Amino acid sequence: MTATVPAPAGFLWGAATAAHQTEGNNVNSSHWVNEYAPDSSIPEPSGDACDSYHRYGEDIALLAGAGLTSYRFSVEWARVEPEKGVVSRAELAHYRRIIETCQEHGIEPVVTLHHFTFPRWWDARGGWYASDAADRFGFYAETVSTILDGVSWVVTINEPNMMVNQTPARTDTEQGVNLPGPSPVVAQAIAGAHHAAMDVLRGLGHVRAGWSVANQVFQAVPGWEAQRDAWQYWREDYFLEQARGDDFIGVQSYLRTIIGPTEDELGYGPQPWPEGTRRTLTGWEYYPPALGQALRHTHQVTGGMPMLVTENGIATADDACRIDYTTGALAGMAAAMADGCDVRGYLHWSLLDNYEWGSYAPTFGLVAVDRQSFARTPRPSLAWLGDLARRNLIPVVAGSRP
Repeated sequence: MTATVPAPAGFLWGAATAAHQTEGNNVNSSHWVNEYAPDSSIPEPSGDACDSYHRYGEDIALLAGAGLTSYRFSVEWARVEPEKGVVSRAELAHYRRIIETCQEHGIEPVVTLHHFTFPRWWDARGGWYASDAADRFGFYAETVSTILDGVSWVVTINEPNMMVNQTPARTDTEQGVNLPGPSPVVAQAIAGAHHAAMDVLRGLGHVRAGWSVANQVFQAVPGWEAQRDAWQYWREDYFLEQARGDDFIGVQSYLRTIIGPTEDELGYGPQPWPEGTRRTLTGWEYYPPALGQALRHTHQVTGGMPMLVTENGIATADDACRIDYTTGALAGMAAAMADGCDVRGYLHWSLLDNYEWGSYAPTFGLVAVDRQSFARTPRPSLAWLGDLARRNLIPVVAGSRP
């Protein structure tokens, strides 16, 4: 039997989703445009996704029935502001109903304002390169703030450090783009948008707000620590630094990245995994310790601020493997907490098998979703995680210090 330790009182136990990956028919977003473009290189479009736009009540009921206490979901900007400055009252009411459904089931909603997707008009105006990008995001945050009564946790932007790498390359040297690699100019623009949203949310008085960062557990081949530090700054640490002073930071962890010598022009970068490395359906290394290490690094860089695990999980067709992976990840979290990391909750990725940005093949869900009927089938991992939540216990590695 797995050993456990008590979680702090009020610890959030839950699961996460994102609008574009679950709702379906996000036709006004630039992602939809790219998915259905005649020359698209995206293997599979999102289409109906999980039809959670209509079935969110069923999803929340499954989560609550299992014993979980929190649900992280995102508001879709392309629905709320379909044209610049045009606000859909109907869509705001839709997302308010999701919040109220959570509350009716005793579920703490964790609302994400932005999870990767943009309205078509945003991209057409230059995206993060537009001079008023921060102001436009601040307007959006102010718009969504009108439906946040009773909401205690808000994530402004999901994985800003991933969007820096996803931003289309610009060759204009005046933009200051650092190619190859992430753009400091875009990073600073996204940080400006985050701070604009934080100003809005602080004014509400009842919301804890912050953003979530994709923590990649950068490690170094011995002797390559300086290159590791240089590689990770604009890919992670800059975004951790920008969170200082926020109410919390979201930690999202799946894997590690080892930096060492390469044969390209830069001369260093991620190392390939040796043949025989155990991998997940996304091709990532099976590495449960990543979560604990990510928490420790975030604690160090941010100066010990409160953290919320906003995503952690595994793409696998074997649910027993999902339970084993999550047990190891939670044990690492418990050890980090014992060493002083202030962790307020754990939100598993994902509640549902969903659209993983180009394919439905990587199955992350605690709940399976039939691609034709949308029927939800809870996996044993949902009940397992719910049981931990009901008892408020965190697994630890037997015989070791938690």
